[in-house]
Parts: sequence; C-alpha cells; structure tokens
Amino acid sequence: MKTLIRNGRVVTAVDDYIADIFIDGETVTTIGKMLDAEADVVIDASGKIVIPGGIDPHTHMELPFGGTQSSDDFFTGTRAAAFGGTTTIIDFAVQYKGESMIEAVDNWHAKAEGKCAIDYGFHLITTDFEDHHTEQMYTVMDEGITSFKLFMAYPGVFLVDDATIFRAMSAAGQRGGLICMHAENGIVINEIIKRFIADGRTAPKYHALSRPTIAEAEGVHRAIAIAEMAESPVYIVHLSSADALNKVREARDRGIPAFAETCPQYLFRSIDDYGDGWDGAKYVFTPPLREKHNCGELWKGLKMDDLQVISTDHCPFCMKEQKELGRESFDKIPNGAPGVENRMSLIYNGGVVENRISLNRFVELTSTAAAKMFGMFPKKGTIAVGSDADIVIFDPEKEHTFGVESEHMNVDYSTYEGWKVKGKVETVLSRGRVIIENGEHKGNAGDGQFIKRGECVKI
Repeated sequence: MKTLIRNGRVVTAVDDYIADIFIDGETVTTIGKMLDAEADVVIDASGKIVIPGGIDPHTHMELPFGGTQSSDDFFTGTRAAAFGGTTTIIDFAVQYKGESMIEAVDNWHAKAEGKCAIDYGFHLITTDFEDHHTEQMYTVMDEGITSFKLFMAYPGVFLVDDATIFRAMSAAGQRGGLICMHAENGIVINEIIKRFIADGRTAPKYHALSRPTIAEAEGVHRAIAIAEMAESPVYIVHLSSADALNKVREARDRGIPAFAETCPQYLFRSIDDYGDGWDGAKYVFTPPLREKHNCGELWKGLKMDDLQVISTDHCPFCMKEQKELGRESFDKIPNGAPGVENRMSLIYNGGVVENRISLNRFVELTSTAAAKMFGMFPKKGTIAVGSDADIVIFDPEKEHTFGVESEHMNVDYSTYEGWKVKGKVETVLSRGRVIIENGEHKGNAGDGQFIKRGECVKI
C-alpha cells in the first residue's frame, strides 16, 4: 500500500513546514514539495496540521483493582486512543508478589494479543525484587520491556520498601533501563485514611484530602535521592502538584537525571470538582486533584521542561456498579478515570490555542519525548524518512464538545463532559494504514503490534 499525504503543515518537535509525505507500506519514504508519485491512497491535508501519532506512555487496560477491573479492555481502550489521535500506548503489566517477572509479562501479553487497535508496549509493575531477580529483569529487557514501575503507595498491594527501590534502580540503570516511580508516602497516607474513616469523613472528596501534596513531595524527594545513590535516572509518573514539581526542579537544576510526567486532569481540573456529594467519585484517582493554583505551576513546568511528558493514566471504572463499590467509604472506590481519547485535543486547546505552549512543544509533550524517554525514537514520535508512518491529520480550527455520548471509551461518564475545545483529529494512520477517517474506525482488533523498546532516556 502506497499513500500520499499532500499539502499538509508538517509539525514535529523541531520542524514546521508545508510538504507532501509519501508512505510505502508502513514507513515514511519521502518528504518533499509537490511529490510526483503514484499512490493507492491520496489524502489532501491542505489547511491541516500533520503531526506524529500521539504516544501515551501511561495506561491501564484490563487492570484488576479494588475488587473489579478497569472497564476498557485492550481493544476498546486502544480504539478509543486511536479516535483521539494516539497511535501507541505503553500499558502496565503487573508482577504480583510471589510471581516472577517473566510470568507477569506473559500474562499481560496474553491479555493484549490479538486485541490492540494500535501499537503497544509494556512497563512492568515490580513488587518483588531481590538481587537474584536481576537476571529476570535483564531477560525482560531483552524482550523489549525496558522500564519498570515501583510504588511508594498502596500498602499491602503494590508498595515496596526503599531497599527494593534501590536494588531495582541499580540493576535497571546498569542496562539502560528506567524506573518509573509512583511517589507518595503511602504509609502515612494510610494512617490519615484510618483517621478520616474513624471520624466519619467518608465522602469522595476525602480521598483527596487524605493525600496532601506534601506526601507526594516527600515521595518524589525520596525517589530522586534513592536514584541518585543508585546512580540511575528516575521518571516520576502522574506528578500532580507544585510541591512535588519543585523537588524535580531542584534535582534537575543540580544536573540529576530526574524526569516526570503530568496528566490532563492535573492541568485542567481541581479539588473543587469533588463537591460534597457522590458525583465526586468520578475524580477519585491517585494522586488526587489539587488546589487550582497547582494547574498553572504545572503548565509552567511543561513550558520550562521541568516536566517532559503528558500522559493520561487512563484507568476507567464505570460509576454504576464499579465506583459504587465505594458508596459507603472513599477508600473502597476504585481509583482511576478515563482520558486516553481526550488528551490530544485537550492539550492542543489548553496549550496551543490558549498560548501556554508552542505547537512544537505540543508535539514533543504528547509524542516525541515519550518516544525518546522509552526507547522508541526515531521509529516513533516523529515524521521523518524511515520512521513508522504513525501520522495524525489534525484540523486546528474544528471545534467539538467532549461527552460520553460521542466518545468511545468503555465507561459511563466523561471526565470532561460538555467541554468545548478547538482542534480535532480528522484522520489517523497507524504504520501507513488509515484507521480513523470521517469519525469511523477503519481498522480491526489485532492491527496493533507489540513494540520491543530499546534503552530508555535519550532526551
């Protein structure tokens, strides 16, 4: 299949020009002006922006949590991602305590195989790591899973101690791997939760109030300190507050290889959205929403490269039957919210249209930086000769409104219900094949390929 995209404004993290793009099979082969080439498919991108497919490096499809599992499976979740202009996700496989790393990875391969509508990779959530597990880690890395997530939160489920974090960071760092940290002081948070419940403070908003920003800042500081001692880089996931951002900023100013992502919910929503009633359960995720002033600080961090990536932490649970497990107390509400479909338009509108970031920075934050951070660049994350033809044709003037009725995520609410934004995905190509066109999915379950990733952190 040969495809020619004509007259588009091609924007990457560093480029901005008008050109034609010729795709032969799955790969971009020629970029130039007024290309004279025969093609099976010709797409007129006049007046449109042509950008690399989005990369969301933080999703949770089919994740067991709190007595249920996230409502998007690997087909519905990746199809929704495609509708939103994301052509690659990195999901989180889970090593449960007592399970080998290899067994955990095999389990997640079995979940995803034959389902994904776009390309995908895995991080590995690691809950058990002694020195003798290093060989397993390296085997997993040889199979293309080069990043690992450890938790300072959720005692009794995911939390690991500082010694485990140090061992994992040391081992991963020696082979070009990267440790992703959920950085909160989960031990103290657990004590606060116990006090709130004893006092009868059980509404959804108390999920947020039981997880103060200083608990996140302490975790971020400790994660970076351990990484420095282990002589390893570290990547902080879903950073949500100015207090935590300051810890990353201080480390980076000292030349420490500390990196971090944030998510749209922390850029646009605030603790005020919880209200006093049950509807606040929509926003029960971890870390929680913060005071409004944090949003501006996070945007500043994105502009100044103290934050490198915008992911979603997409982990949806329906309000009916799933979130309702926590009707009596916030600590029983499954933690997570939908967002994989909203990210690209949301960040374009809130970032570029509202003059918070440049168009090039938009591409970097939603695609290129993740490709470099997690060992996929330049095959992914750019438009260049030899790169995978993961391409989004984006209408910068088209306005549309978010809402559960028009979205494709398998969940019964939208995190951004009724929000009107400027900028809409028009056409999506995954490795040269049109998979979204005129609001329809043209692909199939199983079209996506597992991406064997290389060494991390090449920013």
